[in-house]
Amino acid sequence: MDRRFVLFLVLSFAILMGYSSVVQRYFPRKPPVAPQAPADHQAKTPAEKASTPKPAEQKPAEKTADKRVEKKAAKSEKASPAMHAATEPESAEKYVTLGSVDPDSSKNPYRMLVTLSTKGAALARVELSSDRYRDIDNRSGYLGSLVLRDNGKTGGLVQVVGPGTPAAKAGLKPGDLLKAVGNHPISNDESVDNALKGTKPGRTIQLTIVRAGKEMPLTVSLRRRPLEVIHPENSDPASMLLTLQQFDKQRLVDLDNADREKWETEDKSRTKGSDDEELRLKENRYSSLLSRELEGVALRTKNWRLVESDDSHATFRRAIPQLALEITKTYRLAKAPSSSALDADYPAYHLEFSVEIHNVGHEAHDVAYRLDGPNGLPMEGVWYASKVSRNWGGAGLRDFIVSFDGGTPEMIGATAVGANKGLSVFRDMPPEKLLTFVGVDAQYFSAVLMPQRQKRSDVWFDEIYPIHVGKPGHVPFAPTDNSAQRLNLTNTSCRLVSVASDIKPGETLTHRYKLFAGPKKPALLESSQYNLGTLVYYGWPIFAAVAVPLTKILHALYFVTANYGLAIILLTVLVRGCMFPLSLKQAAGAQKMQLLQPEIKKLRDKHKNNMEAFSKAQRELFTKHNYNPLSGCLPIFIQMPVFIGLYRCLMVDIELRDAPLLSHAIRWCSNLAAPDLLFDWSQWMPPWFNSGQGMFALGPYFNLLPLLTVGLMLWQQKMFMPPPADEQAAMQQKMMNFMMLFMGLLFFKVASGLCIYFIASSLWGLGERRLLPKAAPAGGAMPGANGAQLAGNGQYGETRAQAKAREAATKRK
Repeated sequence: MDRRFVLFLVLSFAILMGYSSVVQRYFPRKPPVAPQAPADHQAKTPAEKASTPKPAEQKPAEKTADKRVEKKAAKSEKASPAMHAATEPESAEKYVTLGSVDPDSSKNPYRMLVTLSTKGAALARVELSSDRYRDIDNRSGYLGSLVLRDNGKTGGLVQVVGPGTPAAKAGLKPGDLLKAVGNHPISNDESVDNALKGTKPGRTIQLTIVRAGKEMPLTVSLRRRPLEVIHPENSDPASMLLTLQQFDKQRLVDLDNADREKWETEDKSRTKGSDDEELRLKENRYSSLLSRELEGVALRTKNWRLVESDDSHATFRRAIPQLALEITKTYRLAKAPSSSALDADYPAYHLEFSVEIHNVGHEAHDVAYRLDGPNGLPMEGVWYASKVSRNWGGAGLRDFIVSFDGGTPEMIGATAVGANKGLSVFRDMPPEKLLTFVGVDAQYFSAVLMPQRQKRSDVWFDEIYPIHVGKPGHVPFAPTDNSAQRLNLTNTSCRLVSVASDIKPGETLTHRYKLFAGPKKPALLESSQYNLGTLVYYGWPIFAAVAVPLTKILHALYFVTANYGLAIILLTVLVRGCMFPLSLKQAAGAQKMQLLQPEIKKLRDKHKNNMEAFSKAQRELFTKHNYNPLSGCLPIFIQMPVFIGLYRCLMVDIELRDAPLLSHAIRWCSNLAAPDLLFDWSQWMPPWFNSGQGMFALGPYFNLLPLLTVGLMLWQQKMFMPPPADEQAAMQQKMMNFMMLFMGLLFFKVASGLCIYFIASSLWGLGERRLLPKAAPAGGAMPGANGAQLAGNGQYGETRAQAKAREAATKRK
């Protein structure tokens, strides 16, 4: 029966796979045409959408206020002739780079390469320079993050050549016309990616470029792709975009005083992160009346003027003539001193970022700004990754995170942000409630903003809340319809709305931040430079109590072996060695249970109509022979904390990410925190199967270690389990075998490091079983009923003398 059932499962699965493959190949679903998003397509919360007034519903008082603003702007233009002489930003977008991506820290004092754009004076990309933090999904050769501009002819104009990249070392420069990479013609960025898909790190390729009208070749030695902590996704906007808002006092006068006083009363009693939707709607409606985005300023979409730049800092400026204001954004990249150049944990994974609003006119302005934080964090292992959640709502791959007064951070999952559900608006109210940091938290990396106030009592922000950038739920393996959206992949960011400040003529409003963008390494985060240790989260305290010591033990074993795969094996040996006495008792108990099976069968036949009498007789039998049926469970219960701790360690510890079992030269088991990825079978599987979402969607790679794990578990179970005494016991054993196959599906996408632990533990258990005698020794036979002895050959109910006589009779025959 069991063979027919397994055959039915295999055939059903094969038919389902074949049907899906035929449908996908010959009848593909056409993705719907997405509507074009406006220039500022940063997502709004439902409250913001509800509170946005329609043009047709504008009140007379608001129209009057708008006319006053227009007259005020015209007056400011006449009063500030110097503003007309200010240099206007150039129409073409330009890029500037800070730092270097050279992995040789003895020559490179920077920990990252930062790419900035004049469009919105935005942060476009952050690449880490250390060889320890590399891209684990894209294993093709790395040339450099080139930005090409279409010149209407063959090739693309190179806009960015980052210092330390293979392209820079080969001599490629901005302004060169890149015509070909190897034998592949180039027209845009996508064609460069396609040309590099078949390459490997360490390979040498030839670039064909045109410089000063002359075609010339360049030889480039590719290397492995560095990790991009921040990067632009498709057409989504870059990070650190700024919007200016004007505070309109007249709108406060137009508000009904009773409603405003009621809202202020409710706001004082409102708790942090309240889920009261009605109150939040009132809050956003009130805020929309207090401030509005200035029209015609276009700080996000227009090009800023690059005032000055070098390898460590850049300053951008944009003039607003109609308001007689100048906005300045400055980025300054941290560097490690020469004495700490080789220290990988030196806190130089940050940018110092400042916003300055200078009033060059003759009238005061009430101005506030809106700053959108970092976005585009890595989406590593979309089909298998699992991140520890800080709340019951579940975690995505890129979650909103905020902390006040250095306390425990609050998290809003990417799924909630993408769906615009359960969102909260936070407020900065020093000195009682001071914003410590806010940003985006990924599995192994984070990007957070830390305000640098001069006084703790300074009030900077009126609102802080999460947003999503672009269309939520990008799906790499499924059709782009709403049903296939994976909201846990939402490109999450944060938005900070400052309080309105009265800027008098000649004065400047300055806010400074520190932007951390790097790995979640405890030694780095806990430094006095950051104080971000709370970003590392193992889960509930009971899990952390096991995972943290286990992580330290693994690091100590790695210090000895220089290989985390061997460290996990040694950890298994250490755990099983400490449990050896209990394992011996478990094995002895299993043998004793085998010897007792015939007597148990007799008792079951005797009391088949009275289960209470059978249970009582069975307990008496176990007591008489000193057998505890729960003794076999004790080793399993002891190993459970180790299993949970190692599982959390692989989910959280940055050191186990990209740690290979053998070497990075082969793809198999090159990342202990991911499945072993023996070979890619995605071309033969349907998209839903490759997505990895669901029990039967196993992902785009075939994994070997989960099958070995389940196979060894079945073998171990067969050795330890006594033979069935009746049909009911036989059926139970068959069900347990099917459960093992079910566990194989659950284990198929777990980290290879966890499979190595189970494989090593199973092999240890099998070795223990082999070392033990198959039956009790002759001198130590188990006492039976009425003083009789259980013979060591597995027959129950005969004395030792009877057993010898039976063996002699067998020999004579």
